Amino acid sequence: MSSALTDLFPYPIVQAPMAGGVSVPRLAAAVSDAGGLGFLAAGYKTADGMYQEIKQLRGLTGRPFGVNLFMPQPEYADPAAVDVYSHQLAGEAAWYETELGDPDSGRDDGYDAKLAVLLDNPVPVVSFHFGVPGGEVLEALRRAGTFTLVTATTPDEALAVQRAGADAVIAQGIEAGGHQGTHRDVPETDGAGLGLLSLVGQIRETVGIPVVAAGGLMRGSQIAAVLAAGASAAQLGTAFLATSESGAADLHKQALTNPLFVRTELTRAFSGRPARGLVNRFLREHGPYAPAAYPEVHHLTSPLRKAAAKAGDPQGMALWAGQGHRMARPLPAGQLVEVLAAELADATTALSGFRNAGGDPR
Repeated sequence: MSSALTDLFPYPIVQAPMAGGVSVPRLAAAVSDAGGLGFLAAGYKTADGMYQEIKQLRGLTGRPFGVNLFMPQPEYADPAAVDVYSHQLAGEAAWYETELGDPDSGRDDGYDAKLAVLLDNPVPVVSFHFGVPGGEVLEALRRAGTFTLVTATTPDEALAVQRAGADAVIAQGIEAGGHQGTHRDVPETDGAGLGLLSLVGQIRETVGIPVVAAGGLMRGSQIAAVLAAGASAAQLGTAFLATSESGAADLHKQALTNPLFVRTELTRAFSGRPARGLVNRFLREHGPYAPAAYPEVHHLTSPLRKAAAKAGDPQGMALWAGQGHRMARPLPAGQLVEVLAAELADATTALSGFRNAGGDPR
């Protein structure tokens, strides 16, 4: 792993940036202070909102941290399909006594303004989701002293990340909760993503830059597995969603281990892009015909999701979660980092003992 990144945090544990109010400053600070790398999620925030959270985080910790940006999305959604979906959601709006959102509320997520803030006020790490920034952007961040990472879900995407000049690639397996960071939204490939261990192995044989593994990781032994597969660090989201510092709604945290929610699925129902969440009523009813239209569908359903949360109804919320959600532990974030580090050390020691005893780890 590049020493430029390993020097930033003692443990190979990265807290995933979870947009929508989950990755708040107090969570990132607790993770960084404990020896991991905490992250803020700039997605769905204004540039000033992002800046204010960075200022707050800097007031909470002197340790390195990261900020995640969503890449602007191309205009390929079919307006007619979005209009049809809005009519199909009319019953939801009536049920929750709210209006549907405006699907044309913007598609670049304030990218240029946020990037300007991060160049004027550099942070240690910046990551990108939903595509690859231009080489000039990555070079400008590098000159500012920022380490850059970009999500990839296939070896070809990882190659594009390396060619653009990013410092490292985040290999996101199909097990990951929340949005898949595919560079292009191709409905024909929905659900065809690679599992994390296969993805890490293939990316390691495709690119020469460090790999951070993400997708369904909940225990230190799993971190040891992806490190053994060639990753330099592990990124965990759902594991930190359940912590006391997480900004997730209590209903969301409780749902992770609630026996009513037995599995996860990739769905377009809430945002128009494939994202993994707990299967609830809204996902079951609307997932089968939700159009490929991000961020139009995200804007459209935003008031519904907020109204469901206000009403205390998890069946109408976007309960993002990875496949390992049942292993969630409601610990303070700093304690969770320490537990994961101890589990990682135990797993590493066990593997070392196996090798010393003459075993063949292959």
